Amino acid sequence: MSRIGKKPIDIPAGVTVDVSKHNKVTVKGPKGTLYQDVNPDIKVEVAGNQVVVERPTESKRHKSLHGLYRSLINNMVIGVNDGYKRELELVGVGYKATNQGQLLELALGYSHNIIFALPQEISIKTETPKGKNPLITLEGVDKELIGQIAAKIKSFRKVEPFKGKGVRFVGEKVRRKAGKTSAKK
Repeated sequence: MSRIGKKPIDIPAGVTVDVSKHNKVTVKGPKGTLYQDVNPDIKVEVAGNQVVVERPTESKRHKSLHGLYRSLINNMVIGVNDGYKRELELVGVGYKATNQGQLLELALGYSHNIIFALPQEISIKTETPKGKNPLITLEGVDKELIGQIAAKIKSFRKVEPFKGKGVRFVGEKVRRKAGKTSAKK
């Protein structure tokens, strides 16, 4: 049995969940609206102030879809109520981040600056505290979209294991390697 799939999702005050006959789940809240198409095999019901996800059989495929859609709907409910936030830091000499509206400009040690356009659903804030690494803060209601954008920004300069330079999440642990040592003769 899927332990995650069996747990009901509590709906907080100010959030509404609607399920259409074509298995499309709509979640509306104070921060926005999200939609999710659900596999026709999986049954989603709103009972009182809870959402219950059920599966038709005990097959492995249905069990995996059961837990998946329960997690996706739960992330939607949390997103429209509280929102999601992801912070990245740029570690390296001369690394900078600035934004103008939805355009993020990164100086990551290449011969050119990287200009990255963000979707309208995400708000961005960049700051460079004195004596610390530049920070990029991404906020929005869609957890999946924020994760994809953060991964894309990280891919512009992956963290290298010798000096630890690159783009990383705040608080991320980086495994460091020892450099070469000269052999004694």
